[in-house]
Amino acid sequence: MKRKNLILISAVLVGIVFSGCSPLKKMKKDAAQVKYTVNPPVLELIGGEVAITINGSYPAKYFNKTVVMELTPVLESGSNDLPFETYKVQGESVKENNKVIKYDGGSFSYSSKVAYKPEFQLSELNLRISAAKGSTAIELDPYKLGDGIITTCLLVQKDGRTTYAADKFVRTTTDSYAADIKYALQQSDVRTAETRKPEIKEFTEAIKSAKANDRVNFTSAQLSAYASPDGPLDLNERLSNSREKTSQTFFTKNFKAAKVEEIVQSDFLKVVTTPEDWDGFKKLMEESNIADKQLILRVLSMYSDPVVREREIKNIAAAYEEIKKDILPQLRRAKLTVNIEVVGLSDQEILAQFEKDASKLKLEEILYAATLVQDDNKKLSVYQAAARYYPNDYRTKNNLGAIYLKLGRTAEAKTALSDAKALNNGDVVKNNLAVVALREGNIAEAEELLTSIVANEEAKYNLGTIKIIQGKYSDAVSYFGNQVEINAALAKLLAKQNDAALTVLNSVKSEDALVYYLKAVVGARTQNNSLVINNLRTAASKSDALKANAKKDIEFAKYFDNADFKAIVQ
Repeated sequence: MKRKNLILISAVLVGIVFSGCSPLKKMKKDAAQVKYTVNPPVLELIGGEVAITINGSYPAKYFNKTVVMELTPVLESGSNDLPFETYKVQGESVKENNKVIKYDGGSFSYSSKVAYKPEFQLSELNLRISAAKGSTAIELDPYKLGDGIITTCLLVQKDGRTTYAADKFVRTTTDSYAADIKYALQQSDVRTAETRKPEIKEFTEAIKSAKANDRVNFTSAQLSAYASPDGPLDLNERLSNSREKTSQTFFTKNFKAAKVEEIVQSDFLKVVTTPEDWDGFKKLMEESNIADKQLILRVLSMYSDPVVREREIKNIAAAYEEIKKDILPQLRRAKLTVNIEVVGLSDQEILAQFEKDASKLKLEEILYAATLVQDDNKKLSVYQAAARYYPNDYRTKNNLGAIYLKLGRTAEAKTALSDAKALNNGDVVKNNLAVVALREGNIAEAEELLTSIVANEEAKYNLGTIKIIQGKYSDAVSYFGNQVEINAALAKLLAKQNDAALTVLNSVKSEDALVYYLKAVVGARTQNNSLVINNLRTAASKSDALKANAKKDIEFAKYFDNADFKAIVQ
């Protein structure tokens, strides 16, 4: 009797267990009726992360009212797993706070993301599913959602574009020498005291030195003779004409003795007479401290008739006494102006002087010298010399930092640019410091520096590069604008503007392997087989790294079994 009871009890327990498991087994058996989809269909790395949205749809009579299901998307690569956040759905009788799927059927949509890891570029995305009824749980067969991750954004060139501060070198400059002689009231004879003024001697010596200098050319000379604007006009006309003649006689004799008489030859010298020098009068008045100065200037602006002007000014009695003493005598003069041009060192002479003794070069010459050399290490030596001899000009430190960046010497660039910043924290320096931050991976710092800059092409390029890194592709396209650069094409490609990207790539004046690689990607996206194969072959021949990348690049997934493709990447 006891044995029969034991058998009966065991049978009941087994029945209970099987009745408890049967809903789970049924859900596992009918799992093919459930549909799961992932968006995007092919995962893509954006801004350092891989994001997914999974949608699930359960048919009527599938989801048991007492079951809780756990869904975990997992990227699988060999023995490596990269799980997304687990999502739970539950039957309508479960007392939890998960998404409810009714027995009559239902659906869900769930989004998650994970930080990208390079080993998962070529991987499978599988949905791992477990179902539990109370304390009993079973694993359902995994559901494959997709293959691999598009990582085209990682092809961005992160070097950034630097900015050199321009030199101000001008090979031919202009200058002038001038001297004048003053005349007594209503006189036109050249007084001995005027001819012996230090200014005349200095003027003569300057002209002699200019003539002796092979780099100086006389370009023009003008003798201007004046009378002050007081007295009758006919008298002033005679005075200015006479002063022109006596001054020309003096200067001719003077420069003949100095053996530079060519500047007063009739075919070189221009002669101008001004009977009443109202312009000179106005200028001297503006510079003076004469009482009623503003009133007198107002007279000049109100009246153009010289007779009326003179009368009105004389009516301001106190001021006119000062004018007679301080202003009018300075206007009774003849002035000789000699214009010259100074021809600077030729390119060859600048480079030769740099090799001989760079310290003898002027700042602008040495900055210009750097633009004459093509070799970057040679350019570095020029900017090092510039910074050594002219340490207080920010351009020398900035340009030194820029060439360090080009040579990949980021730490030294940072030091030079910090010195430049201390001298001038302007846009040029900020842009280059942003490139340093970009190279060091400090994206936020780089962006902050660049957004404080008045828009220029280098800053726009660097901001466009940052936006690619951040995964903000429309913003990147906007920043690049019409720039014909590899990164500009990449931004368009990432923004799904395939034709526009190809147009830029076809215009890029570069034989960089990446140009051809991106053309191949465009070909893969637009089902243009010849574009893929021809350009990938060129890219692979130029870059082993891109050749290796193509083997696992999901952009070319449809070509993995293509004979031509395999021949290129093997």
